[in-house]
Amino acid sequence: MWQFRAGLRNRAEDLSKMGEISSFLDKVVEVCSHLFSSQQLLETLRRPGFMAAAFVVINLVVFTETGLLIGFCLPGDSLLVTAGIVAYVSDWSLPLLLVTLSIAAIVGDTVGYYIGWRTGPKIFSREKSLLFAKDHLVKAQQFYERHGGKTIILARFVPIIRTFAPVVAGVGRMKYRKFLFFNIFGGIGWVFSMILLGYCLPAFLETRVFKPIFGEAFRIQDHIEKVILIVVFLSVCPIFYHWLRSRSKRGGKPPFEEAQPAPAESVAV
Repeated sequence: MWQFRAGLRNRAEDLSKMGEISSFLDKVVEVCSHLFSSQQLLETLRRPGFMAAAFVVINLVVFTETGLLIGFCLPGDSLLVTAGIVAYVSDWSLPLLLVTLSIAAIVGDTVGYYIGWRTGPKIFSREKSLLFAKDHLVKAQQFYERHGGKTIILARFVPIIRTFAPVVAGVGRMKYRKFLFFNIFGGIGWVFSMILLGYCLPAFLETRVFKPIFGEAFRIQDHIEKVILIVVFLSVCPIFYHWLRSRSKRGGKPPFEEAQPAPAESVAV
């Protein structure tokens, strides 16, 4: 009888664990379904019990966008800004969010570097497909040739380029120790700037700008898309300024000229 009861108890515990896993996976799927809708994503992430699933999804998106060639279409900037806003309006752990996402960004770039190191120049001869954009890779190489090692930092703030820049660094055989320095500095800088802008700017805009104009009933989370546009614009302003200076020095030539990819040996490291 005792063994029978113990068996029933173990069976009940197994079913409970399976139910918890199933519930967690359902939350992960729900978060993923709203990645490209900032307002719906914000509402989903703020719901009780979604923090663990949200952390998993956000870290996976950051890793994939910075480490895998198929990640160039993912909304890294807007997702980080949204996570910062959610941390501000809910009980999320801001330090845990910053640390885990920084690690995901650094590991992602390392994987991208390894892909470039292993595949070499032959990756440029790969045909364009649904999950691979050769023209993006060429633009990343041109960006890399102009800016050298600091590309790994600058590219963090440029969508699409940040996916392919570490691959180009690997193809160009940049010394890994040098790459790792830029990788860590850029990864932490990108994550911290996006998250903290999302965390701090809404409070400033709500209390200092919008409430005096629209009244005390104004809530920043009801206008999440506009806040994200402002934050992303502020984050890319330094890159845009650098681009304008570069263009003026080049006599008005476009920043990404049509060119064939140079051999890996000619890439500056």
